[in-house]
Amino acid sequence: MKTTKSKNPHLYYALLLNLGMLFISTSGVLGRYIALPPPVSIWFRSLIAIVLLLLYARYKKFRFQINWKKHGAAVWWSGFFMALHWITYFFALQWSNVAIGMLSLFTYPIITVFLEPFFMPVQLQKRHLLLGILILVGIYFLVPEFDLKNTATQGLLVGLFSALAYSLRNLILKKHNAMGNGSIQMIYQLGVIVLLLLPVLWIYPEADLSSQWPYLLVLGAVTTALGHTLFLSSFSHFSISTASILSSVQPLFGVLLGALFLSEIPDLKSIFGGLLILTTVVLESRSARSKKI
Repeated sequence: MKTTKSKNPHLYYALLLNLGMLFISTSGVLGRYIALPPPVSIWFRSLIAIVLLLLYARYKKFRFQINWKKHGAAVWWSGFFMALHWITYFFALQWSNVAIGMLSLFTYPIITVFLEPFFMPVQLQKRHLLLGILILVGIYFLVPEFDLKNTATQGLLVGLFSALAYSLRNLILKKHNAMGNGSIQMIYQLGVIVLLLLPVLWIYPEADLSSQWPYLLVLGAVTTALGHTLFLSSFSHFSISTASILSSVQPLFGVLLGALFLSEIPDLKSIFGGLLILTTVVLESRSARSKKI
């Protein structure tokens, strides 16, 4: 019997990407709910995820060996930018709310569109630019009035910086996608993060972990180990710009989870902005399928 992957590879990878987005979107609720400084949360998130991924990789008998001369710098910088992205993203969530934190992050597709030609031999496509602008319009309806004294605005700005870091990480990995499969890439990135953030255990000695372990386990296992591995696996089928724009469904998942678990109900303005983003996802998905990107 033929698998979904062999019969319809576009559908298979689209399902992988969207399932990964659903798992990753739990970071919004968890980032708001976990009562720990973001660097501490990210260190334990990375530690839990790397243990699980190591067990999975050994079970699947993946090859851990990579060409360090060719990919070593990419491993380091992708881990650095991932750590920077996660920490600033959690600050954005804590200073604002799930909707603002997640949707400020999702300026990264348009950032990716502009940066990709500097990393790979591709040309800026008009449709990606237009779809990126549509995402920005959608985000406009989801953010509060711009006021630097407002913590929500501060969260928005930090979220934009997080978006830049995330875009750079994705572009680096796309350029070095041949270093290994998604799980192996995540293992090496997480190893860099665990090493980089090790000092936080001494910087925040008063952090109380006793009541936070269940949420940290979900953050490390579901959000990180499973979600990001599925997302990276989609890079082998989609261009980085297409994957970035398709992944814009993530904040919609996040807002729904925020409404369900945190009672953060978006207003009509926010719903309209979310619909614009969803429209962008649908348009890009159809275009990617017809052009087999």
